[in-house]
Amino acid sequence: MQRTSLVALPAFLSSPQPRSQARYVMGVDGGATKTLAAVLDLHERALHVGHGGPSNEDSVGPEAAVQALLGAADEAIQRAGIEAGELGAAVLAIAGTNTAAIAHHVREARTDAWIVINDVVAAWATATGGGPGVAAIAGTGSNVFGVGEAGGEVRAWRVGGWGHVLGDEGSGYWLGVQSIKAALRDREASGPPTALGEAAMAFFGLPTVEAVAQSVYSKPLTKGEIAAFAIETAKLAEQGDGVACELYEAGARELGEQIAAVIRQTGLADGDGAANGFPVGLIGSAYKAGPVFVAPLTRVIHECAPGASVGRVEMEPVGGSLLLAGRACGLDEAIAPAELAALIDGAQQA
Repeated sequence: MQRTSLVALPAFLSSPQPRSQARYVMGVDGGATKTLAAVLDLHERALHVGHGGPSNEDSVGPEAAVQALLGAADEAIQRAGIEAGELGAAVLAIAGTNTAAIAHHVREARTDAWIVINDVVAAWATATGGGPGVAAIAGTGSNVFGVGEAGGEVRAWRVGGWGHVLGDEGSGYWLGVQSIKAALRDREASGPPTALGEAAMAFFGLPTVEAVAQSVYSKPLTKGEIAAFAIETAKLAEQGDGVACELYEAGARELGEQIAAVIRQTGLADGDGAANGFPVGLIGSAYKAGPVFVAPLTRVIHECAPGASVGRVEMEPVGGSLLLAGRACGLDEAIAPAELAALIDGAQQA
């Protein structure tokens, strides 16, 4: 089978358009539940944000997705008190399978300076600052993307991102489903005893484990509702429930193998694991489980890349879009990631 990267890096990473006088850049993070846009004033070190509804084309369709993206962007521009033409660059990172279609609509509505990318590229920039390394996303769903270099060639690779039916290994949804399955196996005596059954009944407000199973199909429970149950699984794992611990070990192994594939395909480590140190940034709500998930995941990653630095990423994903917008202008060093993260947090709390 011929294998090429499922996600291409944007051209501006290798051929930026230097705009040393650019004062404003914009980043947008568009997802299945909400859209966040942010205009960064590089002179005043100020951030202006705008909000919109879902902008994942797979969820709401192209017309609604573009409307949400441009609405959030226009709100951020208005709050910055500038005109759209004053932006040095705008990078819109969106979830979904057909970013090319969204890019076409955005270019028609705005200009070529508005660049649409897949959201995993922005996640990678958030995790690595736009350098060699890996972003491992595990929220409701999961996805892994990384960039490395081998033989003078920049290599990008994505693993996962196939959705809750075909993938999402190690995600909150995956852990929630596996937890319900484990509760059912306990109920029918085909699996080991676990407190997951009682936890599921309490969490979903249902009288029996059978009722929980029925609600998966008949209500049905949403992806988000099932993913949220993983929080209870994490609590039980911390309390020593053997089945809950095994589920997190299994999720870590599956997600870790995907991360390892990205590391190999990008040349970040050779077959013996030899490599310079590089970050593996953990992004998403699933990692709130803490050591019960992060520790076994780190062990799996270090099996193929002992020098990798594994840790949770605190900066919001829109930060990656802003860093990339700066790079598109040739302003790679315009703002440090730590300073940008603090600005985003402050703007969100305002």
